[in-house]
Amino acid sequence: MTSHLDYEINKELGECYLFMGELDKAEQYYEKAANSNGTHPDPYLGLATVAVQRGDLDNALSLYRRASEIEASDKSLAGMALVEMETGATDSAFAHFSQALEHNPENLVALYGLVQAGHGLDRLDAIIAPLENFLELNPDKAEIRFTLAGILVKLGQVGHAREQLERALESDPTYDPAKELLMELAQ
Repeated sequence: MTSHLDYEINKELGECYLFMGELDKAEQYYEKAANSNGTHPDPYLGLATVAVQRGDLDNALSLYRRASEIEASDKSLAGMALVEMETGATDSAFAHFSQALEHNPENLVALYGLVQAGHGLDRLDAIIAPLENFLELNPDKAEIRFTLAGILVKLGQVGHAREQLERALESDPTYDPAKELLMELAQ
């Protein structure tokens, strides 16, 4: 029982020190947590965050992978994808962002990352379903509707884009980007 308590304390201390920006201490406690109980992904996610903060992207990627091997989650997969985007591995990033959204369709980091990767790879059609899945759970998110509308315009689906913009303005009448794009489409 002590090892579980040690794990929890060390993980919490790692999180606190990371939040305070004390990377060395955060790393020290995350390593203790990982060594006291290697069956949880959280210390590896913390260590990956420390590595990202230090600009050690190769190490960060391997730590995100380790976390994902223990238990794949939207956080570990999105973390891998973010590092892959930074290193130019856009195809892998697209796949990992997609997998992250399968675990949690409301992960905004993964959703925006997927949009960015999809634009870069010219795979706009593959972004529509994840955006729609998010909107089923959060119908009033005007920014996401606007993003979807922009993609639909690029794909030539102007009527469907117009519907999305109108719905965005129903939920947030002050959302100027939707108003502007709707006016452009009316011309």
